[in-house]
Amino acid sequence: MDIRCRKTKCFYNDKYTCRAKEILIKTNTECDRYEKGDKPAVDKTKWMFTDSPPEYAPQRDSATLQIDCKAKCLFNENGKCVANGITINDLKEKPLCVTFLHE
Repeated sequence: MDIRCRKTKCFYNDKYTCRAKEILIKTNTECDRYEKGDKPAVDKTKWMFTDSPPEYAPQRDSATLQIDCKAKCLFNENGKCVANGITINDLKEKPLCVTFLHE
């Protein structure tokens, strides 16, 4: 499972890969594990139109990460996320799961 987090200020974010031991997506699709760290936010406008793409950390094996979900989502199967991958947004203040599809 590909787990990408765009909340670069989060304590668990390592080059767009989540390093938390577990993730909980709440009923409002917000990531419960978000913890604001002391890292600066990455300004994507600096590389968006250049030849040098951002550096990404290696993908995590989904067996090492528990992803629970309370949202009424198509990928929620008895409280567990069964999507091929999830992405957490960076556009709003709250970290929301953008993989969410209403059931």
